[in-house]
Amino acid sequence: MDDDLIDGDGLSLSRKSRLPGEGFFYPDSLDEEYADRRAREAIEGAEVVVVADGDADGLACVALLRERYDAALDVAPFEASLAARTDPSLGADEADDDDADREDSPVGLVTAGPHSLPDALDRVAAYADPGVDVYVCDLCPDDESVTEVVDAVVERADRVRWFDHHQWDDEVAAAVHDAGVDLVVGESDEECTADVALRSLEYEFPDHLADLAAVTRDHDLWIKADPRSDDLADYAHWASAEEYVTVVGQYGAALPDPVVEYLDERRVEKERLIEAAVDRAELRSVGPWTIGVTYGRCSQNEVAEALRERGADASVIVKPAGSASIRGSEGFERCHEVAGQVNGGGHPRAAGCKPDIYEDMLDYAHHWTTEGYATRQVILAAFERVAATDPVDE
Repeated sequence: MDDDLIDGDGLSLSRKSRLPGEGFFYPDSLDEEYADRRAREAIEGAEVVVVADGDADGLACVALLRERYDAALDVAPFEASLAARTDPSLGADEADDDDADREDSPVGLVTAGPHSLPDALDRVAAYADPGVDVYVCDLCPDDESVTEVVDAVVERADRVRWFDHHQWDDEVAAAVHDAGVDLVVGESDEECTADVALRSLEYEFPDHLADLAAVTRDHDLWIKADPRSDDLADYAHWASAEEYVTVVGQYGAALPDPVVEYLDERRVEKERLIEAAVDRAELRSVGPWTIGVTYGRCSQNEVAEALRERGADASVIVKPAGSASIRGSEGFERCHEVAGQVNGGGHPRAAGCKPDIYEDMLDYAHHWTTEGYATRQVILAAFERVAATDPVDE
């Protein structure tokens, strides 16, 4: 395949909005090989291993843990890379080399999502030195099947602690706890996982990291009272995990000028992609609710906010890669129930899923050319089933 066909920088915004990113077109086998190599590099020789979600909440936990173990990386190389990215006089090699002149932290980081969590824990069991401390942050297992690999990690480690705030099944939580894990799950509508880590770790954290947890909560629980929370969310999405952890570990939520300049530059296109998704949205009535439905590569929170202003109780943002984000409001706090019916999960007001309806590339081609029609219908049907379970509750 010609590289230019999947190079997003060469596409018009309209086409870029409708197609997945470059990484989608790489085979899973290559992704697995890359993930295994990176995980092994982070795990082998580490005194502490953290398996965390790669969003702002999960990575804030890593920043707290590196502070706790006095294992933060030097921020200077990352700041130099950031400055280079906004300076047109520097070449791409200088601007994009996030790992240049950077040492490894004794607190190793492995990022994972709910579906890749078993693989990440498998790698910890395989590569970690005996007697390490292991932390799992901001991740909730799909079912009890994860306990087999949890047993292997517990056998390898000196201590395993798990911090989260998602909606856990009671039997899954009991199984993880019985395996020997110190599991702490906060209230999903009151705390983010960084809050849970902050209060659970035996350490007097500096004020800037306590503030980081508070601002992360503002974003993760969709409170939207602190404008800095959008900065954290965007930065976590666009930066490498190591860069984000190192910079917020140093500065907290008061991001330095090079980060602010970088975010301002990236947001020009971000806003255009948001506008494209909002423009193609439609409102549908399902049971007692008004559901906003749209399609596109975009920032789902801002799109959902725009659809709420149009009267949506909940929003569904279908992505070109086949997944979807579901966002709620005060009038709809059952996103996790809807996602749970479509191969996903999450929180009452924020969840994600990927319907199991893609058998080959023709299905994806249909997905792109119809702007996610089949996925929309599957998720709307899930809303209908949730409405049928308690039609007068909302």
